[in-house]
Amino acid sequence: MIDPDTKAGWVPEADEVDEEEEMPLSLRLSIADTLTLGNATCGFMAVYFTTTGILIPHLTGSQETGMARHSAATAVILMLCAAVFDLFDGLVARKLRSSPMGAELDNLSDLISFGLAPAYFVLVYGMVANDAHQRVAAVGAIVVLLAVVLRLARFSCVTVKDGTFQGMPSPFGALTVVAIVLLELPFEATLLAIVGTAWLMVSRVEYPKPRGWLAVAMLIWIVLSMGLLAAWAFGAPGGQLLLQTGCALQLVTGAVIPLFATARRVNNFRDNRREARAAQLP
Repeated sequence: MIDPDTKAGWVPEADEVDEEEEMPLSLRLSIADTLTLGNATCGFMAVYFTTTGILIPHLTGSQETGMARHSAATAVILMLCAAVFDLFDGLVARKLRSSPMGAELDNLSDLISFGLAPAYFVLVYGMVANDAHQRVAAVGAIVVLLAVVLRLARFSCVTVKDGTFQGMPSPFGALTVVAIVLLELPFEATLLAIVGTAWLMVSRVEYPKPRGWLAVAMLIWIVLSMGLLAAWAFGAPGGQLLLQTGCALQLVTGAVIPLFATARRVNNFRDNRREARAAQLP
């Protein structure tokens, strides 16, 4: 438009203000991003309950084992809730839209909930358990944390075939680490199992992505695990046995999947060799 007095072009001030105040697309949170932030919140609160309910009472000489049990159960339930948020933010992002910073938010939240929280759980276990060695447990905690860091970094820059993860997914790995601690095995066995889980997270073993019926099965397993933790925390009859059974199943599942994946890879290799030999025959 032309100003009749100055004969110069001008733009309405309201339009200029609207353009300046309009939020960039990269800063707008989607529904999936909100779920991702719920994941990060659960991870942080898991660290909080591990500190206030387990570590501080131990350092102050409190003899309330019930409080430590409730806090441990709450911390693990929060990690399970973080896994639920992590499961649904991906599903929502595929169904609806995701913001440009969704992938970065997901990695940062996973680092808190499935890297820092379980590593800190292992560290505190090394400080409060009777047969544990604090410095060795600290090394195990660092191994878990670095495994998740490396896994998330590799996930961001390595492309794998659709429908699979390369290495144990960090939520599954975190829950396996926590299950190993809750099993109350001898310290040496606990540490070896934790290091083995960390190795699986950075390995090249293929794990299926939780989609379709597998996602439903994972959700059912998480809800069942929450029930087992609640029964154990409130001293229900057989709660200890139920919890140990659930933890053992988690550990067995984490060990069996790599075996099936390895067997499938070996069979595929043999089939390819047979096909190559058959093609060479006259």
